[in-house]
Amino acid sequence: MKLSTKSRYGLRALFDMAYNAGNLPAQIKDISRRQEISPRYLEQIFQDLKSAGLLKSKRGPQGGYTLTRKPNEISVLDVVLATEGKLSLVDCERGDEAGCSFGSRCVTQVVWQEAGKRLNEYLSSVTLDDLCKEAKERGLEKELDHRFMYFI
Repeated sequence: MKLSTKSRYGLRALFDMAYNAGNLPAQIKDISRRQEISPRYLEQIFQDLKSAGLLKSKRGPQGGYTLTRKPNEISVLDVVLATEGKLSLVDCERGDEAGCSFGSRCVTQVVWQEAGKRLNEYLSSVTLDDLCKEAKERGLEKELDHRFMYFI
């Protein structure tokens, strides 16, 4: 199993939003620039993330995308499932004739099922908030959005 760029870029984009924008709307052009992801591709990924209920959008000069939940409530697994669909290490993990010609006689299915279970548990235990904390520990600077800065 290999995750596609949709998962990797989707996670990077949501982390970027949580870290740099917080509760404020983030614009694709800014995320695209910081994460070096094509804005057109990011728009496609954001459609999947919106459909999964992880993002919402608002039009207009003060608009952009915002997270629908707090960063500590969005897991890496949420992002992977939104962009990839079902997460499965191998086709025969399902245990039926369509996935494996051996069906229930296949002893190795137990290995793949357990590996998938552990992967899902780990990915669901890591949140966007955890990634933000890691970024702070690494000294990653936040970029402030100038649309919302007022000078006196």
